[in-house]
Amino acid sequence: MTLDTSSSRSLGPLEPVGPLAFGHWRFVGHDLATATELVETALDLGMNLIDTADVYGLDWGGDGFGDAESLLGSVLAASPSLRDRMVLATKGGIMPPIPYDSSARYLTAALDASLSRLRVDRVDLYQIHRPDMFTHPEELAATLSRFVEQGKIGAVGVSNFTPAQTEALISYLGDTVVATQPQFSVSHLSPLRDGTLDQAMRLDLRPLAWSALGGGSLATGHGVRTELMLELDALAARESVDRTAIALAFVLAHPSRPVAIVGSQKPERLRSATAALDVSLTRDDLYTLIEASEGEPLP
Repeated sequence: MTLDTSSSRSLGPLEPVGPLAFGHWRFVGHDLATATELVETALDLGMNLIDTADVYGLDWGGDGFGDAESLLGSVLAASPSLRDRMVLATKGGIMPPIPYDSSARYLTAALDASLSRLRVDRVDLYQIHRPDMFTHPEELAATLSRFVEQGKIGAVGVSNFTPAQTEALISYLGDTVVATQPQFSVSHLSPLRDGTLDQAMRLDLRPLAWSALGGGSLATGHGVRTELMLELDALAARESVDRTAIALAFVLAHPSRPVAIVGSQKPERLRSATAALDVSLTRDDLYTLIEASEGEPLP
């Protein structure tokens, strides 16, 4: 049995998105020409979901907050036609050193600041970056509903929420929530076990897998189980691709139909990532990778 990884993914009322997305957590420090080339390359490759956040660029010493959004805003100002080719997603709700704030007052200011930096009137998908445990989901839902009514956002996503936290928000917000963004890779399997992907299938949420390459460790092998690297390399040799293509194909193979977010800042690596779409992994392959990742046989 060969599992399909290549076709586009629905995202609620938004335009369908490709199975790979271009993540911007390292989209900083480029000149305008380089930044534009990266965005154009991603879009040309079918990575039409562009995923950023207001906190991307922060060095956690206090500088850089908003830098990734600002750079993307400069790209869009210089090449406005690119906006029509993308599903633009950003996130808010983290403000070091608090660190999490989903109050109506904070998110209203955060979204307006993101729109200003991005130089747009609307983002397609607005995601709460991490849950604020001291904001009632009813208050958060009211805030996000107002953003939709104002035309500032098209739909809502959550990031790093537990299934229970997601369920609580949806109980007040309904099907405006269209996406959940967990950390998910062949070396980080928690969403398979904690109910995140099961909930996504039950509620028709699109999983957007961040760190799909383990922050690059699945490319380098640094800090990854030797057994897992051997299996990735064996499958890569069989499929005539590199190991990152196998790692991405693993994420894409789940029946919840995740989108794998790729954060490379080199056009050639974005191009090579698309090899994952032609990889054929069987169910045996997938379970072999899980066993290698966890270091023990499945029961």
